[in-house]
Amino acid sequence: MSDGQQRSSTQDRRASVLRAVIEHYVATREPVGSKSVAESYHLGVSSATIRNDMAILEDEGYIAQPHTSAGRIPTDKGYRLFVDRLATVKPMSASERRAVETFIGGGVDLDDVILRASQLLAQLTGQLAVVQYPSLRHSGLRHLELVQLDERAVLVVIITDTGRVEQRRVTLDLTVDEASLGELRARLNKAADGRRVGDLGEAFDTAVAQTAPEYSAIARRLADLVLDTLGEEREERIVTAGTANLVTPHMGFETSLGPMLEALEEQVVLLRLFHEMAADTTPVSVRIGSETQVDALAGASVVTSGYGNGPDLVATISAIGPTRMNYPATISAVRAIARYLSRIVAP
Repeated sequence: MSDGQQRSSTQDRRASVLRAVIEHYVATREPVGSKSVAESYHLGVSSATIRNDMAILEDEGYIAQPHTSAGRIPTDKGYRLFVDRLATVKPMSASERRAVETFIGGGVDLDDVILRASQLLAQLTGQLAVVQYPSLRHSGLRHLELVQLDERAVLVVIITDTGRVEQRRVTLDLTVDEASLGELRARLNKAADGRRVGDLGEAFDTAVAQTAPEYSAIARRLADLVLDTLGEEREERIVTAGTANLVTPHMGFETSLGPMLEALEEQVVLLRLFHEMAADTTPVSVRIGSETQVDALAGASVVTSGYGNGPDLVATISAIGPTRMNYPATISAVRAIARYLSRIVAP
């Protein structure tokens, strides 16, 4: 065996030792020694070799000795190497995918779908699930409905291509009959056809200019109401599920739970983190411990994926748990539910 091949073999073996330490700690939350690794993981080398590998891994900062026992536990650096070396993530089985589609697909509207997605992710991972609502600013207008309530009052129903439904009641300065209201609805819907929110202003300006003079002020009022509604910073709206999972003993958050819960209430901080992660080149992004750059999450890991239509991601879905989480399973669950949500909100 050449020197290069020997170095590669040694590195692969040490990566296997690190993986064994991580898998043991994820399963038991207990440090592990070289003898246990040799007996349980069948790496084909002696416990003395494994002990030497563990000493080198500790020197390099991938594992640590929490107290005077011979056992070692992974560090954040060790988890990062483990996650980066995940060549593949085991996909969900056909039955698991059907269960996801059946449960989430049973939602009666977008609110129900988002709630079900968060509940399912929390159940699958045993962690905290955070699902962001699709952003209105990144949506298009699928349909505008104008419902006459009386001579001057109109209910404006805005349906986006991501499934959001917003309702606004407006009192007009002039009376308008049903037929004229129908013409306004048709004109505004035609102007909005196939356009994103950012392109609606100019299209509506043209539609208003083409409206009969006696109704142009009403058309302007309705167009501005739609633009104002779609321009609101509604992406701050999130749904969480599984908060109770954080207090279970196996999570290990006993001493840091208070600050963590406070951080979770700071939605602006969380959403900034989620959007930074969703902008990564990988379909699912993982931040481990201090990588989150949120002090209260220093003992946690965050797994996030954006969902939406191709590169046009409209929102995020995330799982938050201990650094000793089961990364392959969590990544698989986040990816599967994100893909399903993408199909639901795709135009």
